[in-house]
Amino acid sequence: MMTTKVAVSQELSDAERLQAQQLEQVWSEPGGFIGWFKAIHHTTIGKRYAVTAFVFFLLAGLLAGAMRLQLAFPEAHFLSNDKYNQFFTMHGSTMMFLFAVPMMFEALSVYLVPLMVGTRNIAFPRLNAYSYYLYVFGGLMFWVAFLCNTGADRGWFSYVPLAGPDYGPGKRPDFWAQLITFTEVSALSVAVEIVVTVFRLRAPGMSLNRIPIFVWGQVVVAFMVIFALPGVVLSSTMLLLDRTASTQFFNPAVGGDALLYQHLFWWFGHPEVYMIFLPGTAIVSTIITTFCRRHVFGYLALVLALVATGFMAFGLWVHHMFATGIPQIAESYFTAASMVIAIPTGAQIFCWLATIATGRVVLRVPMWWAIGFFITFILGGMTGMFVASVPVDLQVHDTYFVVAHFHYVLIGGAVFPLFGAITYWFPKVTGRLMHEALGQVSFWLFFIGFQITFFPMHLVGLRGMPRRVYTYQPNMGWTQLNQVESLGYILLFLAVIVFLWNVWVSMRRGTIAGPNPWNAGTLEWATLSPPPPYNFLHLPTVNGREALWDAAPNQPVVMGLDPDVRSFLTTRTLDAEPDGRDEFPAPSIWPFLAAVATSIAFIGSIFTPWGITIGAIPVAITMIGWFWPNRQAAERRRTREIWQSE
Repeated sequence: MMTTKVAVSQELSDAERLQAQQLEQVWSEPGGFIGWFKAIHHTTIGKRYAVTAFVFFLLAGLLAGAMRLQLAFPEAHFLSNDKYNQFFTMHGSTMMFLFAVPMMFEALSVYLVPLMVGTRNIAFPRLNAYSYYLYVFGGLMFWVAFLCNTGADRGWFSYVPLAGPDYGPGKRPDFWAQLITFTEVSALSVAVEIVVTVFRLRAPGMSLNRIPIFVWGQVVVAFMVIFALPGVVLSSTMLLLDRTASTQFFNPAVGGDALLYQHLFWWFGHPEVYMIFLPGTAIVSTIITTFCRRHVFGYLALVLALVATGFMAFGLWVHHMFATGIPQIAESYFTAASMVIAIPTGAQIFCWLATIATGRVVLRVPMWWAIGFFITFILGGMTGMFVASVPVDLQVHDTYFVVAHFHYVLIGGAVFPLFGAITYWFPKVTGRLMHEALGQVSFWLFFIGFQITFFPMHLVGLRGMPRRVYTYQPNMGWTQLNQVESLGYILLFLAVIVFLWNVWVSMRRGTIAGPNPWNAGTLEWATLSPPPPYNFLHLPTVNGREALWDAAPNQPVVMGLDPDVRSFLTTRTLDAEPDGRDEFPAPSIWPFLAAVATSIAFIGSIFTPWGITIGAIPVAITMIGWFWPNRQAAERRRTREIWQSE
């Protein structure tokens, strides 16, 4: 299976050049209009996830600007109370369900994880394409409803009884409930793909203690998705059934329980904060390692901190329910849990500081975004200690203090690392470096604008301004702080415009990057930039935690995979020893058609409970087409004795 050979270089022999041409032909995506819908390669789907999620980020940001304009002056009439309810619900739901998790987990995982573990595609590539189309159709449904004045208007959490049939007439909460179904089924699909890819498709030699920290972070998030998301799918489905099929899950008058909804939602909702935050910390670990020019300090501590945070995140969901009248013993437990979870985060911060202190720091734009993450997230974590205390939480609950804390944690923990990640991996995706000066301008505009926008919210919250109000009286003492916040939004808006301009210009006239412009150590930099359709000419092997830095002078590569089919190597979970060969499926239109059929069933169920029953028929038909066996592929498997019985 393997032979000793010098690692892949840019100068190929004639035989390698011929093999590269053959692999290019085998692995290339279909062309043309129909071919666009057949694409299944992880780099293609990962880029689509990223672009789509960023579009939703921009849309949600525009809604935030409209809300800031409304609140900049007392008794303003830019938005009516009904429009404001729709705007803040659409803003929060879009940011949480259509941007944060899809970008931080799905987009980054789908594109980067197969490259970082040294394989040619993600596990279950057709499922990967299906998950993307389902995500897109869910987002389109949600925003088309909003443009038709049927946008969700009960908050991004859609609490009952406010969202129930008695107080939420029309179809607005129904579209929100089905958005959850779309996005969570999509995320669950990606989670399964990531777990299998990391545990079964790693490069030989990449044992568990050599997996890159970024990959560890995404694996932890994948397991969190698998265990947390069924809770919110269940709660949103029960809400939809209460509204369309006259069930009574949340009606206390006939034995239902309104608090059951909150328990189910926050069983997902609080781990979701860490699903968004953990990829950010994994990005920061990667950036710091590269720009400090040394192995990260405390690799084991960082990995254990990621795992510990993943476990602890499931033990403090009632942190959001201190004002609901829960028993005092529960308040004490969840207060302690909310504070204890800061310990693994603190361990990560100290490991990063030790890496910086003992390394040779290079201050490039990705490193500046990591520094911005430090400052912003630590401030958000400090206010988290306040709201973890029951007496304080009861005073600031449902005020702008909580809004400030929430944005400091999520924007500090996700958007700052994300912009750093885009800058860092931009040359890998496009083959060109982003402009350094424009990157500096966008960072400082964003950093300063963020502090001006959200820090005053702590103060206006302590002055009693409740969140989710669309106007206020002039004598409340909130006007000046709201105007400062709106000024900060303008800086944020300019920062994003500069960032997008940088992306646009750099894609066309940026400096040619080469395979590894940062001199980084992980495997995604071992291939061309952008990667060819087959990722690696020869699958690499690994000799240390930073595969490129620790490679031997004559590092072996994997040989023996058939170049005329989409062949891949499977390895064992613990030590990544070669275990067998198999074949990825070919590009297909069936995942797209299956997503269309699934979307019809989901959307139909908004209007009639029979939508799922009737919609199951086209879903079944498309699934049969999807999994219909390929005679040639099956024959090749028999020839290789893949299915040989013991």
